[in-house]
Amino acid sequence: MTKDMVPGVKVAVVGVTGAVGTEMVTVLHDRNFPLTDLRLFASARSAGKTLETPFGSKTIEEFTVDSVAECDVALLAVSGDFSKEYAPQLAERGVTVIDNSSAFRYDDDKPLVVPEINADAIGDAKIIANPNCTTAILAVALQPLHAKFGLKRAIVSTYQAASGSGAPGMKELEEETRNILQGGQSSNKVFVHPLPFNVIPHIDKFQDNGYTKEEMKVTWETRKIMRIPDLPLSCTAVRIPTLRAHAEAATLEFDKPVTPQAAREALSDAPGVKIVDDPEANAYPMPLNASGHYDVEVGRIRQSIVFGDHGLDIFVCGDQLLKGAALNAVQIAECVVSGKVR
Repeated sequence: MTKDMVPGVKVAVVGVTGAVGTEMVTVLHDRNFPLTDLRLFASARSAGKTLETPFGSKTIEEFTVDSVAECDVALLAVSGDFSKEYAPQLAERGVTVIDNSSAFRYDDDKPLVVPEINADAIGDAKIIANPNCTTAILAVALQPLHAKFGLKRAIVSTYQAASGSGAPGMKELEEETRNILQGGQSSNKVFVHPLPFNVIPHIDKFQDNGYTKEEMKVTWETRKIMRIPDLPLSCTAVRIPTLRAHAEAATLEFDKPVTPQAAREALSDAPGVKIVDDPEANAYPMPLNASGHYDVEVGRIRQSIVFGDHGLDIFVCGDQLLKGAALNAVQIAECVVSGKVR
């Protein structure tokens, strides 16, 4: 706990039985969040069960507005429909709601926040949106470069882990991979096609422009978070058979000339960024190494063949369940209670 933080915060985690909700509890403990009470909520099906947490054994409660309204901050790891219905009710009762769904990301009156970039957007908002996981990871890497060189356009390809579909997605990948290795066939319920030993260039619903909604989220949300409302950004989102941590390749054009070395210098002091960029030692960002870590790894930094001295190509990896979800939400909560980014 830092001396600037206000002690005595009561925190609710809603949707605690999911992958993101579970990570939220761990991150709260790991970052020594200044809470005096932590309450865990889920559906009636899970209510009454005991959950082992870093804070000790906790009993899961059934969600009700009245119960969560007894807390100061609510971290929501639930569906967009649930958030749309209940987040405004909680906000009216004085609870600061940090929502991990897409329910409020595109509302002009709701801040969409990556604390390293736009913590000042929080203000006195009672509902704060957590970005799409892919966007959050990418934006952390782009912002230091934009601040120094002026981002003009971006072309992004993502390599997204099964964790993007939560615990059910990770479970399906593990079980269906096992089926294949044991001589059986792979089936699919969570993903649109079998994922083991495959890649699927389809995440979320296709839009009228031929992009998927996941791809458009990266465009819409990056523009809002980085305050570049007309940024040309094209994304191709691909699901790959890794458990957690998303990877992204980005081709970038800038207003000012840039070199790989200048880019490394800009990234070296950036909060939440870890440079992993030593090709001679075979060191570059990979999901295997980024999983379970807070920082976003950036590497393969090179001059763009397409955009010349005004362009870069980079490769980025970040843990989808952490910086892409739970960590970012807790960092927002830290800003709410302290006014500062930790």
